[in-house]
Amino acid sequence: MSKTVIAVDGAPRPFQGAPYNQAIRTDGLVFCAGQVGLDPDTGDMVEGDVAAQTERALQNLKAVLEGAGSGLNQVVKTTVFMTDLGEFAAMNEVYATYFTSDPPARSTVQVAGLPAGARVEIEAIALT
Repeated sequence: MSKTVIAVDGAPRPFQGAPYNQAIRTDGLVFCAGQVGLDPDTGDMVEGDVAAQTERALQNLKAVLEGAGSGLNQVVKTTVFMTDLGEFAAMNEVYATYFTSDPPARSTVQVAGLPAGARVEIEAIALT
């Protein structure tokens, strides 16, 4: 069993040099670190509400998956972390536009805080 580190330019690098990778590919699967609404070009959180952050987080996740030889259509499980489940409907509306057919299994949990003041973070496991 071997593992391949995935690092792409289309998504933010590990936050503040933290010791993790954007993703690891191994034995037909890719395990993606959580993505927040950071703009990969500026390193800043996108302007706007939880919908805007969800959109950017999913764009970041898509870039990582494609860099691993996968894609959103290959995702089998996501976990969504939110700082306020009262914003679930807004997040879910954006999320649904990225997973239009046969969406993956998903867990959504409320957390006390996320990096960089993010309101949403999304991680995924996908087939390669």
